[in-house]
Amino acid sequence: MTDFDPTLDLRLERMIAARPETLWRCWTDPELIKQWFCPVPWRVWHAEVDARPGGIFLTAMEGPDGERHDGEPGCVLAAEPGRLFSFTDSLSPGYRPRGSGFMTGIISFTADGDGTRYLAQVLHGTAEDRQKHLEMGFEEGWGIAADQLAALAATL
Repeated sequence: MTDFDPTLDLRLERMIAARPETLWRCWTDPELIKQWFCPVPWRVWHAEVDARPGGIFLTAMEGPDGERHDGEPGCVLAAEPGRLFSFTDSLSPGYRPRGSGFMTGIISFTADGDGTRYLAQVLHGTAEDRQKHLEMGFEEGWGIAADQLAALAATL
């Protein structure tokens, strides 16, 4: 795991009453991602995940008034089932440099009793990008998404 730099990084940590393998499945199955990845009333209308290093990670979202964020295909950096999933928008699939990027996500799942310690660490290249992510609603948005993830995982 990368050391946390509070000037560049954001993090969300939760205990979720589900097994690490279930949370992994929610992160890597495109049909499941569509059910939890962004706060309602937004929705993921398209998702692609090839959960292997170099694979694609893409989520395309739509807002309640038709706003769209189609995103660019990102690259999976690490994929350890039930343990770790990491991706970035700084690279395209196959580790192709993009020339730009906003963030790298490192998601870890650690078994803890009957549940999982869920940690989402989001790395940014600049303090300005970190601040922009905060202003976009990182804490609320990623928090709501984590709640939706927990609710979905409870049904699986």
